[in-house]
Amino acid sequence: MADVYIALIHHPVYDKTQKVVTTSITNMDIHDIARSALTYGVKQYFVVHPVRALQALAEKILDHWQSGHGSVYNATRRDALSIVSLADSLEEVRAVITRSAGQPPRVIATSAKGGADRLSFADLRESLKRERCPVLLLLGTGWGLTQEVFAQAEAILEPIQGCGAYNHLSVRAAAAIMLDRLLGTPS
Repeated sequence: MADVYIALIHHPVYDKTQKVVTTSITNMDIHDIARSALTYGVKQYFVVHPVRALQALAEKILDHWQSGHGSVYNATRRDALSIVSLADSLEEVRAVITRSAGQPPRVIATSAKGGADRLSFADLRESLKRERCPVLLLLGTGWGLTQEVFAQAEAILEPIQGCGAYNHLSVRAAAAIMLDRLLGTPS
């Protein structure tokens, strides 16, 4: 199976008025996505943020759980956070994966919005089984990834649809559902 990587993009993303912004890093996104990612065998989870002060906050959170008191208090949290890396940009993430894997990753973006030519979960799942090329899944914060980010992806994954009209999952919940659909054991 292909190695799977995740990048949680904090810039560039949209706000609700479609203005390009930089969102804040949240403790819960770091923890919960890392736990889901490790559960489903993700190779590395990148938190992408260009602001050094917020990277320092994330480093403090990671240090607490990886080598501070939290590492002794909750070893499973330490294990999950061991796959988290910080990056300034999507370009940096791609370079790190290319060096590590020996080839550039296929980049697949996600969106809660529908549209033409979306890649289905079933098709991506099958290609993950067949191919050895690493795959980088892009998750957006705020009100979603910008067109600039979509332009760097080879495909956009179909949205996760609930049973009603409301469709605004937290990125943590969406990541868990996406990973289960792509990497989980079929029932």
